[in-house]
Amino acid sequence: MKKIAILVNEDTMQRCSCSGCLGACMDKRDSFERYGDEDIVLVSMTHSGGDLEKKIESMKKKEVDVVHLSTCTKSKNTDYEKIANQLAEHFDVVGYTHGTPDGKGKGKMAITLKKGEQIPLVETTIEEPIIEESI
Repeated sequence: MKKIAILVNEDTMQRCSCSGCLGACMDKRDSFERYGDEDIVLVSMTHSGGDLEKKIESMKKKEVDVVHLSTCTKSKNTDYEKIANQLAEHFDVVGYTHGTPDGKGKGKMAITLKKGEQIPLVETTIEEPIIEESI
């Protein structure tokens, strides 16, 4: 039996019933189709805010196999890739829950990582504007 956790975007969880994530999991559709006839059980559902390391430790105690990052995390959380990498140190990671992996062609492609894999993070820097003085 595959043990599943879902990590929802913190801000979204303040106003969302999580029915999209839960329905996809319970019906084995969208990102959960990959499990086919394999039995799955949802053992953890939390949000991305707060102490993520503590949440990871809790998931490890529950022997979570795979963490699904919610579709809203993929589309709204600027730390999506960083969170995926952090989780992939301990679990397989699927980077969406419901809908299509590419947001119906309008969003970024969902990440899928096996335990121990990492994706390269792109560091972004804000450059100071060049101000030229008039002579």
